[in-house]
Amino acid sequence: MAAPASTREPHSKPIMKLVLASTSPRRRDLLARIGVVPDRIAAPDIDEDPQAGELPRVYVQRVAAAKARAVARAGDEIVLAGDTTIAVGRRILGKPADEADLRAMLALLSGRRHHCLSAVCLIGVDDMLRTRLSDTVVAFKRLSAREIDAYVARGEGMGKAGGYAIQGRAEAWVRFLSGSHSGVVGLPLFETRALLEGAGYPLG
Repeated sequence: MAAPASTREPHSKPIMKLVLASTSPRRRDLLARIGVVPDRIAAPDIDEDPQAGELPRVYVQRVAAAKARAVARAGDEIVLAGDTTIAVGRRILGKPADEADLRAMLALLSGRRHHCLSAVCLIGVDDMLRTRLSDTVVAFKRLSAREIDAYVARGEGMGKAGGYAIQGRAEAWVRFLSGSHSGVVGLPLFETRALLEGAGYPLG
């Protein structure tokens, strides 16, 4: 005999799984700050070179979207991707190619303001792609040649957009910051949380 309607268990919603399209430990750590642990990590294989004449804001959003699209997902999975770049005017500063490139980037950033653009992109179970952009203004103090040489020697800036890690020793150079600190680290948490909420992902 069927149970009375009042005692039947409600149908549970399918569990939504999160795929992080990034192998960056910084992005995983940032997600953990808002109580989010990805169910799966995937490494997107895309060309991250800027296109001819591409503006920094367009570039960073395009790359974040390309990373999300490059990851295969199941029907119950959503994909989250991010990209961060440093812009000085129309110039895009990506990851330094070598120590000489890193030294040139730091010399360019010395004593001036720049923009840290961090885009986050999400593909939901509805297949819709949604993107948000964080634009943070950062100003460094004037750096001496000795400070630049010491930072380059430590290797902290290699593999980082603009050649520096704000969560490391370079934070002591910041005399002004307006925007998202987490965005400069690599994933803007306000924008990320908004995208996850909009996709129906359960947050605490």
